[in-house]
Amino acid sequence: MPTKKIKFFIILLISITLLSGCGVKNDVDGQISSDSTSTDKSFTVVTSFYPMYISTINVTKDIPSVKVINMTKPQTGCLHDYQLTPQDLITIGSADAFVINGAGMETFLDEVLKQQANLNIIDASKGIELIKDPSGEDNPHVWVSISDSIIQVRNIADQLSLADPENAAQYKTNADAYIVKLEALKEKMHSSLENVSSRDIITFHESFPYFAREFNLNIVDVIEREPGTVPSPKDLEETIKIVKDSQVKALFTEPQYPAKAAETIANETGARIYPLDPGVTGEATENAYDDYLNIMENNLKSLEEALK
Repeated sequence: MPTKKIKFFIILLISITLLSGCGVKNDVDGQISSDSTSTDKSFTVVTSFYPMYISTINVTKDIPSVKVINMTKPQTGCLHDYQLTPQDLITIGSADAFVINGAGMETFLDEVLKQQANLNIIDASKGIELIKDPSGEDNPHVWVSISDSIIQVRNIADQLSLADPENAAQYKTNADAYIVKLEALKEKMHSSLENVSSRDIITFHESFPYFAREFNLNIVDVIEREPGTVPSPKDLEETIKIVKDSQVKALFTEPQYPAKAAETIANETGARIYPLDPGVTGEATENAYDDYLNIMENNLKSLEEALK
């Protein structure tokens, strides 16, 4: 047996041993709770991070036999440099289906998935036209586009139906109902942003190319070119020059990151700072059904103020 495979199962066995003695299980929000009852007949769906959780609970809504667990913690954000924990391995191991964003977001799982050949992977980004980053890699932030989020919801419903045919009809019905809400918001946002006076924006990092493509916005620069890396003085100088030359009036920050660099640019250029949320953090509760819709509504308000 390959060494990597041996190490993986040793970690998994140790983690299971440590937790099994406490009589615990994962509840719907991915947290550990004491419970001695068995849910052997349930169909467990694990999601990789918050955007996938929101889409999945809408698709699985009101199906008693289906349990949804979000693997990552509320403050995790994007999964660019995420490191799996022993608890994550246990959570994934409990899954009848594992919903991932795909498009290169969950690269940290490659080795784990090789060891779990029977794990049913639900790839939410299947069939979406991907955008390349300046580095030439696929940008994985597809959910930030409402149109692409709709495709993801449909992908989740279709692939869950294959994995759990007993509930296929309800998955489709739920997906259709949620997509009606997404389509209505999409139409509202297109109508509102159709005649904005400016379409040039500067975003915090590479979260918004799909959003910009959706609403015909022009991202002239990105403040933080590498997620989690503070811009160098040279980077800031370049962005300041771009803002002055292009006369961009709006800088968009993300609530998941400090705004210090954006504040420096704003002070040097007179541009104003507005929030734009990619929707990657939140509490994975049973009441999170409308979180994505609410986040996009707030983004619309921010864009209306910034661009009009």
